[in-house]
Amino acid sequence: MWSSSGIKGGGAGPGGARPPHDITSQQGLRQLYNSNVVHAEEMRRPLGNSTTMWGPFYHTGARVTLEDGSKYLVHKGSDYGVSSKTVVTDAKHMGDRWVQKGRVREVQGASTVSDFVKAGGKSYVFGIDDCQSGVRRMMNRPGKGKK
Repeated sequence: MWSSSGIKGGGAGPGGARPPHDITSQQGLRQLYNSNVVHAEEMRRPLGNSTTMWGPFYHTGARVTLEDGSKYLVHKGSDYGVSSKTVVTDAKHMGDRWVQKGRVREVQGASTVSDFVKAGGKSYVFGIDDCQSGVRRMMNRPGKGKK
């Protein structure tokens, strides 16, 4: 599991190489993954280079806000990550095609970033265990209520 930076879509680089990271140390990753989530919202964007979403065809993830106010996108894809297909990306790398759609949760520290990654799942199987099923599990994490 890693925190990606500038690669659009958040996937592995050419030949499966790992993309550059914002967080480069194990300690930094551990601190991020152990951080409490206070707010989560479902985010969606069109697939690939498309500019519009058609029916159920979109990419989705959970944008989480931490206690310090920082925001990260937790999402999964077939070419994302190394040990897990669910990855964490600093929200500053989200393009303008991402929009808030779906559920919003006030988590208030009842879950950590790691809990969201685990809920997303390690594997990716289109139509069975993909980004949409992963975000459903993420948004069902414990919290203080649903909006």
